[in-house]
Amino acid sequence: MTFSAVNTDFANYPKKYPRVLIDLEEIFIVGHDTFFDSISPTSTFGVTFEDDLTTGYFYAVETKPDLQILDALHVYNVVDIIDKDKPCKIQIAWSENGLIASLLINDYCHAIFDFKTKAGYRRNGFPANNGEWAKVNDRVLTEDLINKIFNNENS
Repeated sequence: MTFSAVNTDFANYPKKYPRVLIDLEEIFIVGHDTFFDSISPTSTFGVTFEDDLTTGYFYAVETKPDLQILDALHVYNVVDIIDKDKPCKIQIAWSENGLIASLLINDYCHAIFDFKTKAGYRRNGFPANNGEWAKVNDRVLTEDLINKIFNNENS
């Protein structure tokens, strides 16, 4: 897997999905201890991205009354990244209603949490659902699913 090539389909993410707000944009290097978080603009939900030197994970969290992890999505294994020494752009974007968060690395959407439907989606669908977030069986994130999620965000 490589993160060095920019996927131009998502380079204009806010233009393609005008109700999407980029809340966080930073540079990081895969395999370095990294932690980024973002809170919904309209609720107590939040998301966190963590690279713990061996894996990258995206977490859905509830921030009040106490911090609670709701779901976790595996993004990558460091050993599988070809260009891990090159800086990567990370972005966390929220839907206008603050109930959908997406993780982009080098302008490519890797994961989405839909807090309204309690569903998390990742390119490889790993790990399987558990707990209250077990409402969807298929967690694989596709371009069609991204379009469906963002076109139905207010329904």
